[in-house]
Amino acid sequence: MGRIKDYLLLHVCVLLFSFTSVFAKFAANSYNEGGLNNPKLYLFVFMMLAICVVYAFFWQIVIKKVDLHVGYANRSVYLIWAQIWAVAIFGEQLSLRNVIGLMTVLTGVLVVTMNTDYEEGE
Repeated sequence: MGRIKDYLLLHVCVLLFSFTSVFAKFAANSYNEGGLNNPKLYLFVFMMLAICVVYAFFWQIVIKKVDLHVGYANRSVYLIWAQIWAVAIFGEQLSLRNVIGLMTVLTGVLVVTMNTDYEEGE
């Protein structure tokens, strides 16, 4: 049960970090609308930095509980969350190449994670 909790915390951290891309896009849109004089730009940049600080704190906790190579492999799930936010929040379209790339990333994460679990069980 502890291992599931560790993986859950790992993926909550990755999910949290994925919001940096959302705020980065909002910041870029705010800059395009009003340049450096747009106060929303600074709000979204601040939100990006705040998420990075919170993420860094929890990442240090997570990385003590899981193998380093498993943690970094699972961190690439960020790409999947970023695509989900792009579609859900910004209405962007996924191409076949996007889907193939995301499936490749997910397959790699599963291979690394399952291989590690198998080695520990021996």
